[in-house]
Amino acid sequence: MAFPRASSALSRFTVLDLTRVRSGPTCVRQLADWGANVIKIDALTEDAGGEQPGGPRQGSDFQNLHRNKRAMTLNLKDPRGVDVFRRLVEKADVVVENFRPDVKARLGIDYDALRKINPRLVYGSISGFGQDGPYHKRPGFDQIAQGMGGLMSITGAPGEGPMRVGIPVADLTAGLFCAIGILTALLERDVSGEGQWVQTSLLQAQIFMLDFQAARWLMEKDVAKQAGNNHPTSIPTGVFRTSDGYINIATTGGRIWERCAQAIGAPELAANPDYATAPARSKNRDALNAEINKHTEQKSTETWVDELNAAGVPCGPIYSIDQMFEDAQVKHLGIAQDVPNAESRHIRLVGQPVKLSRTPSSMAARPPEFGEQTDEVLAEFGFDAKEIAGLRQAKVV
Repeated sequence: MAFPRASSALSRFTVLDLTRVRSGPTCVRQLADWGANVIKIDALTEDAGGEQPGGPRQGSDFQNLHRNKRAMTLNLKDPRGVDVFRRLVEKADVVVENFRPDVKARLGIDYDALRKINPRLVYGSISGFGQDGPYHKRPGFDQIAQGMGGLMSITGAPGEGPMRVGIPVADLTAGLFCAIGILTALLERDVSGEGQWVQTSLLQAQIFMLDFQAARWLMEKDVAKQAGNNHPTSIPTGVFRTSDGYINIATTGGRIWERCAQAIGAPELAANPDYATAPARSKNRDALNAEINKHTEQKSTETWVDELNAAGVPCGPIYSIDQMFEDAQVKHLGIAQDVPNAESRHIRLVGQPVKLSRTPSSMAARPPEFGEQTDEVLAEFGFDAKEIAGLRQAKVV
C-alpha cells in the first residue's frame, strides 16, 4: 500500500528500526524525515496501551521522535520472530539498533549474522561506550556520557561544581553521527556494492562535541575550566544585564570590541590598556564585564538588540522556549510544523533544520500506533495471508 513520504530524497531505501529511547530514534528520524521507508519494529513485550521506553506513545517526546514511520510488531525472543526479521532483512537497505552490544548477538541479529543474508546491508549501531573494550557491556545514559566525556567539567559557573547541559546532547549527537555514517555507507555502497557496519557511541559523540576544548588539551595541554556564561576565549562574550532582563553580546576580535564599546556609549573602555588587547581583556574579564553591565542595564533588551545590531555587534535576546517560538525569524523559518492525521489530533513538532531546494522534508505522517501496519508491511515483504494469520496465532507478531 502507498503511504505518504516525507521527501523523495531517500525514498529508494528501506530501513528496519530496532531502536528505543532517544539516540537510536534520533538517527532513524533523520532517515524517515528524508523519505526512507522506515519500519519501526515494536516489541510485543512493550505496553501497547501507551507506555514506551522514553515516554507514552502519544506523548510529545515519542511523537517528535517517531513521525514519518510505519510500525509492526515482532517477537524477536521467539526463533520464529527472528526468522521473520531475517526475511525482512533480505529486502532491506539499513538496520539500526541501539541495544547493549551483547544483546543483538544473543538474539542472532548482529551484523555478521545479517550480512550473510544481505551483503548490501548497512547496519547502524549506537551504544553507550562502544561495541568492544573494557566498558562495552555497561548501560549508557546521556548524563553519564556528559560526565565521562568532559562536558560537565566545563559547563556551569566556576566553583559551583559540574553541571549537565539542559538537553541530552550525547544522545542526540550520537544519533546524528550514526545517521551521517549510514548515509556515507550508502553512498560508498553505490561504488563497492557492499554494505558495512556503522558504529558510534554516546561517549565518542560527546568527546567529538568538545571540539576546540578537546583540541586545546591535545595540542597545548590546556585543561579547559568552567566559564559560566562567558566565552572561554572571545572576550567580552557573555550575558549582560539590561533594564528588563538580560542580553547576549558576542565580540570576536578587536574591531568588533571597539564597535561594541562605541555602541554602548563607552568608547573609553576600548582605549583602556586593561581592555585594549585580547590578552588584557582575558586577564581582566570580570572587571570588564562589570563595566559593560553598568551601561547595558540602562536600556531594555529590545533597545539594545536594535542598537547593537545596527552597529554591527552580534547580540540577541535570551528567550524561554515559548518566547523563542514566537520570534519573527523562528516563525519565518517554519521549523514548528503541524503533522496531518485522520484523527484530527493536534500534533505540532520540530521539523528538520536543513532545507533542500528540490526534495524538501515534510511532516507527512503521524507517528504510528503500536504495530499499526504489521499486516501491511508483512504483505509487502512477501508474506501471504495464511502466513500472517499463523504468525498472529503463534504470537510472533
